[in-house]
Amino acid sequence: MEFETLTRDIDGVRTVVKAIGKGPAVIALHGAATIEGYDWARGLADRFRIYLPFHPGFGESAEAPHIAGMQDMVVHNLRLVAALGLDRPHLVGHSMGGWMAAEIAAVAGERFGKLVLNAPAGLNHPDHRGADLSRIPPEEFPAYLAHDAAVAARYFPGGSECPSAEAFVAAREKEGPALGNILKVHGMGHPNLGRWLSRIPNETLIVWGDRDRMLPASQAPLWQAAIPNARMLIIEEVGHFAMQEDPRTVTAIGDFLAT
Repeated sequence: MEFETLTRDIDGVRTVVKAIGKGPAVIALHGAATIEGYDWARGLADRFRIYLPFHPGFGESAEAPHIAGMQDMVVHNLRLVAALGLDRPHLVGHSMGGWMAAEIAAVAGERFGKLVLNAPAGLNHPDHRGADLSRIPPEEFPAYLAHDAAVAARYFPGGSECPSAEAFVAAREKEGPALGNILKVHGMGHPNLGRWLSRIPNETLIVWGDRDRMLPASQAPLWQAAIPNARMLIIEEVGHFAMQEDPRTVTAIGDFLAT
């Protein structure tokens, strides 16, 4: 089964969406970069129709210099769901995409089915701080993204899943300013996000790798406590890239969405 490429114009921004599979619709939002790709979605394609949009300025989507914070991304994605003609799709988000999905659900959760937050960013709790990216040497990034650093290394220059060093650098140079636009107001989160989570009406699964060095799994109970209808799944011996490091993570997400 191969990925399809869909294109939609959202407020003048050419937005590219990869899609695969048949069944109930799932929107899956990527994190602060597209390093790890989207091949993990094959693990759900036998049960669901997975839509994987590139955020404006990321991957194959066009740049959107007007983006001035996460609220713009919330509106962008709500309009994208409408443009795709989807009726109450499930919503999945990883890392920054988890923060994005949580804000979407807090303001428009009734437009979606179930919610999966996979190691979501955004809370910035002072007792459970994430890694300071500015202090991580480039050669150590794979070890922050996966407990088995070799798994994440596949997506970096020299790895089997990285097309070329030139392409890798070009993608980061494109995505850096786009990320900066999202983070320019409050950084990687919002000071009131914890107050908003109680508005989420969706049945929610919080997924976290217990060896996550990017965002600590000790945050998971905070999310579960704040969202009224949430449960928690801790995956042992995996890091931030839990879906890539252990395919059983993807299976567990599919089982949650299917029940």
